[in-house]
Amino acid sequence: MNRTTRSVFARHALAIALGGIWWLPCAVFAQPEATPAEAASGLSLSQIIEAGGFLIYVLFAMSMIGLALVVYFFLSLRREQILPTAWVRDVEGLLNRHDHEGVQTACRANPNPLAAIVDAAIGYIRRTDAPNPALLREIIEGEGGRQANQILTRTQYLLDIAVIAPMVGLLGTVMGMLKAFNSVALDIAKARPIELAGGVSQALVTTVAGLIVAIPAMIAYAYFRGHTSKLIADLETTAANLASRMIQEKGE
Repeated sequence: MNRTTRSVFARHALAIALGGIWWLPCAVFAQPEATPAEAASGLSLSQIIEAGGFLIYVLFAMSMIGLALVVYFFLSLRREQILPTAWVRDVEGLLNRHDHEGVQTACRANPNPLAAIVDAAIGYIRRTDAPNPALLREIIEGEGGRQANQILTRTQYLLDIAVIAPMVGLLGTVMGMLKAFNSVALDIAKARPIELAGGVSQALVTTVAGLIVAIPAMIAYAYFRGHTSKLIADLETTAANLASRMIQEKGE
């Protein structure tokens, strides 16, 4: 199994796994109402979800946002979006013809992270009669760092969901426990376990729901962080190679 096949397999496996987890709330909300017999034997799953209160809907919305982000990242963080092979071949062809102006035009006509780095490098080379390799490397690293930061910033939204979802669940836990103990405080003499059930249910359900949203989001964030790190390393290497060719051809 080559690198491309492994990458495609990993993306598909992650999408199926996360999609299954994040679509779980949809299946739950679509469940039919429990029959009297089911109600007598215990709460149905949909009733347990409803016991979580309005915070369940907040967590459900966060899960849908997380799923949308995963789909968006699968489309926007593809290798061809960051390191377009056809564009690299075109630039190499222009360099073979010593057409630095054509390279700069190609960079500005096809905006992508690699084009931005190459554009910064060739702009310096064209302005200087004797380009300094060390300074050129600093220019590439500076622009490369800026492009890398823009790419990595996108994935931070998944991390935000992974951090916020358990906090929302914890808020529901606290609210549920307050509700449970408040029912006891209002009438200690009549306090029964059944009167505590509503508050305890909310406390447990929101905790679980928060984790159901947060864990897939954290897994997705870890995957895309590793994926973007590889892309950024390849991006800087490719840009440095193209810039080195520009210097060599200018010196000829």
